[in-house]
Amino acid sequence: MTKAIKLLHALPHHQRERLMTLAHEVYFPEDTRIFESGGHADRFWVIRSGAVSLDQRLNEVQRITVAGLGTGDLLGWSWLFPPYEWDFGAVAFSPVRAYEFDAATVLRVCEADTALGLSLVRCVAEVLAHRLEMTRGQLMEQYAMRRGGVL
Repeated sequence: MTKAIKLLHALPHHQRERLMTLAHEVYFPEDTRIFESGGHADRFWVIRSGAVSLDQRLNEVQRITVAGLGTGDLLGWSWLFPPYEWDFGAVAFSPVRAYEFDAATVLRVCEADTALGLSLVRCVAEVLAHRLEMTRGQLMEQYAMRRGGVL
C-alpha cells in the first residue's frame, strides 16, 4: 500500500519555496461548501488546519462522504486534468485554514520550470494512488459487510 504524502513536504525545499510564492491564505468556516462536483476546477488548496470532507452526491438530497482530509493534505486535483471539473464535492467539516493556489498561475510557472512541474505532477500522482487504494479498501470493507464478513 502506498503511504499518504503531504504535498509541501514531498517537494524539494527550493521547489516548495517557489510554489509557496504563489499561495495565499484562506479561511473556510465550518459547514462551508468549498466546491461542488461538476464545478469548474480552477484552484487547489493545501490544508493548514481543520478538516474537510470529500463527498459524492447520490441524488438531489443524499450525499456520501468518500474521504476526510486534514492538516497538510492536498485538496483538489481536478485542476490538473481536462475537463477541469471537480469529481467530488468538498465541505469544511470544521473551521479550515488553507493555502490556496490559482491553477492557471501554477500551470504557467510549471511550464516555465519543468523540474517543478514534474515534481508537482509526481506528488499529485502519489496522492491519487494513495486515495485510490484507500477507496478500494473502503469498498472491499463495505462489500464484506454486506456479504456477512466473507470476501
